[in-house]
Amino acid sequence: MRVKLTEKTIAALDLPPGKEEEIFWDEQLTCFGLRIRRGGSRTWVFQYKVSSQHRKMTFGSPAMMSVARAREFARDLHAQKRLGRDPSAEKAEGRARAAETMAAVLQNYLVFKRAELRPRSYVEIERHLMKNAKSLHGLQLAKIDRRTIAGQISTIAAEKGAVTANRARAALSACFAWAVREGLADSNPVIGTNRWDEQSRDRVLSADELAVVWHAAGDDAYGTIIKLLILLGQRLNEIGGLRWSEIIDGTIQLPLERTKNGRAHGVPLSALAQGLLDSRPRVGDFVFGQHRPFTRWAKSKLELDERIEKMGGKLAHWTHHDLRRSCASGMGEIGIAPFVVETVLNHVSGHRGGIAGVYNKSDYRREKKHALELWASHVEEVVAGGGRHKVVQLRA
Repeated sequence: MRVKLTEKTIAALDLPPGKEEEIFWDEQLTCFGLRIRRGGSRTWVFQYKVSSQHRKMTFGSPAMMSVARAREFARDLHAQKRLGRDPSAEKAEGRARAAETMAAVLQNYLVFKRAELRPRSYVEIERHLMKNAKSLHGLQLAKIDRRTIAGQISTIAAEKGAVTANRARAALSACFAWAVREGLADSNPVIGTNRWDEQSRDRVLSADELAVVWHAAGDDAYGTIIKLLILLGQRLNEIGGLRWSEIIDGTIQLPLERTKNGRAHGVPLSALAQGLLDSRPRVGDFVFGQHRPFTRWAKSKLELDERIEKMGGKLAHWTHHDLRRSCASGMGEIGIAPFVVETVLNHVSGHRGGIAGVYNKSDYRREKKHALELWASHVEEVVAGGGRHKVVQLRA
């Protein structure tokens, strides 16, 4: 049915008896009309032809768009069709693009990354993308530009520091590079953004600082992990993911898949370290969790820092990894040979690198045990005497 569509005529239009739907086509612009349905809905319609097929496209309602504006919009669609474009297909594509938000793309990307990364590496990538970049999740991937990324990285740097900002930047860059290869993005907007200057990683806690951290750590799972990091100098995930089956005859036996360099590593336990482990309840496969490794790092570290402050301790910013560096430096200061320190840390540089490492397969278990016993005795002294080296028996 054709009528002259005006504000007055559309107000008087109604469905013919017995019909559920009717389109009233405009006398002036024949491809433009108003569709009325039995339920009361009214929408503007644009009709065009692709090959031998008729297509209809709705684009608004009289309540939101006047007749004059709707007719002008229909003229624009008609002009696009004359130029060879398909308005309806482009609208559908636009809806699909709108659904391609950062959050939606991350679901597939993280499945891809989980399959190729070690668990600890995957956790770090997931944390940066799901938490540190959370404000990007609602944005369409195609509309995230360099300025948006730069602003997000700056925010992360301000809130969590340069190191976290740079790690988040790297995670975002890898994600967008994958999206480009998948055809989901045309370019990587992270390219060209600034990296933040990181402070040199040379923080070593003094004896007094180690004592403060020890006393504030407590005896729960996280506190015990902190004490073991001080005593053993191992990596965070190696202790946090420790299984009971890896503790054999007074030694932590780390399989190659659990070490950073892919080499199996034995860590002899001092009496103090063994006592800390013996105090843990056996309620699952993992020493610090029932069925999975310890993961509450950020919250637990924040709570520890708050306890240190309440106790009157004044520590400059420190990280979990600083405990590993402090252990290594401390062992050197009490006279333990550098090659033994390297072996305790499972480093492959120095005497274990190059041709020497090819032929020398000794694990130096005796030397490592002696070194860790000496270091544990030193820690006992500084913890008991606040750096005054008064030797007392500590409660494990």
